[in-house]
Amino acid sequence: MEGLPLDQILSGDCVQVMHELPAQSVDMVFADPPYNLQIHQELYRPNMTRVDGVDDEWDRFQSLAEYDRFTEAWLSAARRVMKDTGTIWVIGTYHNIYRIGKILMDLGYWILNDIVWVKTNPMPQFRGVRFANAHETLIWAQKVKGAKYTFNYHDMKALNDDLQMRSDWYLPVCSGQERIRINGEKAHSTQKPEALLYRLILASTNVGDVVLDPFFGTGTTGAVAKRLRRHWIGIERDPRYAQIAEQRIAQVVPALLEAVEPVTPKIRSQARVPFGALLENGYLRPGDLLFFKGRREATAMVLANGHIRLGQCEGSIHQMGKLLTGAPCNGWEHWYFHDVATGILQPIDVLRKRLLAEMSKQVCEGAQEDSLLF
Repeated sequence: MEGLPLDQILSGDCVQVMHELPAQSVDMVFADPPYNLQIHQELYRPNMTRVDGVDDEWDRFQSLAEYDRFTEAWLSAARRVMKDTGTIWVIGTYHNIYRIGKILMDLGYWILNDIVWVKTNPMPQFRGVRFANAHETLIWAQKVKGAKYTFNYHDMKALNDDLQMRSDWYLPVCSGQERIRINGEKAHSTQKPEALLYRLILASTNVGDVVLDPFFGTGTTGAVAKRLRRHWIGIERDPRYAQIAEQRIAQVVPALLEAVEPVTPKIRSQARVPFGALLENGYLRPGDLLFFKGRREATAMVLANGHIRLGQCEGSIHQMGKLLTGAPCNGWEHWYFHDVATGILQPIDVLRKRLLAEMSKQVCEGAQEDSLLF
């Protein structure tokens, strides 16, 4: 990170500033660029009060071609400063997100996901001439196709009540006490909710990583990054926004390190645990029966070599699961064992977690013993 202006707001045009940053130095980019909403008239509610929408100077472009040139310039500059393992999140609406997606691909980015942020409290469509705009779209892309990138799958699953997180996210817009106002007026017309940035940063960075926001605004990215103990760099050309962001981030208290970076080693990333390890460590025995989820009559016998036998067929827990379902199958979640301690059927993933916990304990105890030698 030598030469990086960490945890600072840099003043100026984002393209020029990014060209001054070291190449391949940033782990993640979050970009909330101008949407080019092309608003040509004021909008009023039925009670004739004016809608405080986006009509700022920074969102005005003379043509779509000008907007495309602007987009290509900042995306190219961002790609230069990203590590080869880095990823970028870009948010937009139907006005701009499809043009951005094309340019991303043309520049060599590889799209990993598009996320639909469904607003639980969207603004109504007052004119009644089309559907209310109740969502925005995020594109998540990696710099180099096939490179290893950060995705904290298990953190996302835990955040979603231990269910796999989907690509439709139901989150409220920024309002209430979170919305920054100056003399009763919105400080920034497109301030994003911290809940959205919390999810993005937790999903695709680790403690100590560097998050760059080239359109920093009032500093939501910096505030959340600081809270989650990530480094951040903000670029903002409007000194009013930069001042608000600086004051806002100064008030943020970082989370306890042990709350965002577990002290126990990540066993899953250190060693793959095969099904046979349950036999070797006595969690299952040869001859035990397993039952398939939702089809208890489908029983399989555990073999001494770590395979299971289903009728006349033999194979791994995943292969036998696929045989039953006709589709790829995660055997850890679909095969159940009879838990003597509780008297109920439980997925064999329970046994894997017990083994992982024991392995983690042993690693920690070993580390403590090593520390006593020095």
